[in-house]
Amino acid sequence: MAKKKKKEKETTRQAYGITVLKASDKRVRQLKKNFTPFIHGNKFWNSSWCVMDFLSQQGLPSASRVLEIGCGWGLAGIYCAKNHGAEVRGMDADSAVFPYLNLHAEVNEVEIETWRCKFEKVKKKDLKGTNLIIGADICFWDEMVEPVYKLIKKAMKVGVGQVIIADPGRPPFHALSEKVIKKFGGEVKEWKIDEEVNAEAFLLIAGSLPDTLS
Repeated sequence: MAKKKKKEKETTRQAYGITVLKASDKRVRQLKKNFTPFIHGNKFWNSSWCVMDFLSQQGLPSASRVLEIGCGWGLAGIYCAKNHGAEVRGMDADSAVFPYLNLHAEVNEVEIETWRCKFEKVKKKDLKGTNLIIGADICFWDEMVEPVYKLIKKAMKVGVGQVIIADPGRPPFHALSEKVIKKFGGEVKEWKIDEEVNAEAFLLIAGSLPDTLS
């Protein structure tokens, strides 16, 4: 009797209008042979889904200029580009994440500008004209609180409309949130989704966006 053919495992997942490649996808496996991210950029982090879900409800004006900080594979930024027509830059200190970002951008048929930079090296002029800054799982060590806070401070000074940072709820994230809310207002929301995907995170939200950009 012939053996049953094993069902091939799905190596991609679709949600929020984008395609995410799993670690088992042959294209990702091939990249891993040549590029090894060193600052936790070795996979897609679930709290990014909560940023996408929040934006799907809040909305994002067409042609917004979005900066994803500590972008890793850049899926939250790719969501903004694909679903809202945003002009997106993905910033990370580790250039080894960019091949993964570029692969996902290609799969999702969008263009994302990449920018290698550390949080503390970002200048106010780099943020001018940006409407929205997003970041997911970027404040996981105590020493990251101050650099991320100073980046947000610069953003607010040059008129960035909104900042959204997602995290599972690590102490450094809550320390950052406290500093930001005390200085600029805003709130932390507990966000849970169980429809297209299962994910939960805390969202630090400071500022707001208009319905349309003039």
